[in-house]
Amino acid sequence: MSLAAPLTPRRNFAFARTPGALILREMATSYGRSHGGYLWAVLEPVAAVALLSTLFSLVLRSPALGTNFAFFYATGFLPFAAYMAVSQQVASALRFSRPLLEYPAVCVLDALCARFLLAALTQSIVAATVLLGIILIYELNPVLHWAAVAQSFVLALALGLAVGVLNCFLMTRFPVWERVWAVANRPLFLVSAILYLPEALPGAYRGYIMINPLSHITSLMRQGFYPGYDAVLVRPGYVLGLALVLFLLGLIGLNSRRKEIIFQ
Repeated sequence: MSLAAPLTPRRNFAFARTPGALILREMATSYGRSHGGYLWAVLEPVAAVALLSTLFSLVLRSPALGTNFAFFYATGFLPFAAYMAVSQQVASALRFSRPLLEYPAVCVLDALCARFLLAALTQSIVAATVLLGIILIYELNPVLHWAAVAQSFVLALALGLAVGVLNCFLMTRFPVWERVWAVANRPLFLVSAILYLPEALPGAYRGYIMINPLSHITSLMRQGFYPGYDAVLVRPGYVLGLALVLFLLGLIGLNSRRKEIIFQ
């Protein structure tokens, strides 16, 4: 058995409906059984942005861009949060759906796709809701560069998918990797250009910060919301290329251990 079974006419139909069924199952188990359900998905980033805005407004006169702290930190935090949510959801896809992989109609790609699609849709709705709420509450009138906003969010989702697929393999192959990754991820928030602009850093530090693909994503998002901000350090091709390499490595690893994954 491979990641996806041969696409016979019957399999074509199954491939179209199986991820849909898995998505409905994910929605019921992830949000339907908890108090508040999808409400918590919105409240978490709202609380994070509110905390950042409150803390930094006490020590700074204005954010690095514009005059609204909530808007500045939301434009940096939301694509970061989308990446984190997608990567975590995809990484745990097989653990969540392993009992179903014994059925011929369900393959590894179905589980990965379902987990990714639900997380991507959820995070897109959450980001739009939070940003629209801030704009309405503070009566802002931003001039949006939609292409940059869309590109930033797509890159965040793509990177989340790639890292999630690779971690899905590594956590299956090396169970200790989950703890190692959790520890390694702790400083990620501080080095992803959420609290500052990379261009404001000394030259030596800019290079280090831009090694992190998330710094490109957050800077690109801010370029979409702040017309006067020129994110000269952003390289979308670097992020997309890295995501593609990580994604392929993860798929190759999962394919090499397909029997262990299903019958573990």
